[in-house]
Amino acid sequence: MKYALLILALVGLAASFLALREHYRTYGDAPCDINERWDCGIVNHSPYAVIHGVPVADILLLGVLARKRAYNIMLAIAIPALAFSLYLAHIEQHVLGVWCLYCAISLGAISLMTLLLIGTHVSSFIGNRKSKS
Repeated sequence: MKYALLILALVGLAASFLALREHYRTYGDAPCDINERWDCGIVNHSPYAVIHGVPVADILLLGVLARKRAYNIMLAIAIPALAFSLYLAHIEQHVLGVWCLYCAISLGAISLMTLLLIGTHVSSFIGNRKSKS
């Protein structure tokens, strides 16, 4: 479990880094300008890419917690992070009309992390209940 979460955190971190690089890119076309529906440049230069002037990237903390096997804390962070990522996906689809490949990868990573953490939490809960009876 620990290594699966670490790998997902690294994938999400790499995607976040690439999106952040795109946010600060000032020259040329975006490398992920695939077509009219997939363009990271449009997404990462939109006003939705920052909160109070700070670019959005939230997955590093989850990697640190995975290393320490702090799964309950991770779950408490992953659920709001997933909700926020889903909100950003809504913005991409319904407001901007353009998707960011890096953001989609990050959403996939946080979704899988959250599902793994919920599964771990549920199996731990069931295991504890069985051992008490």
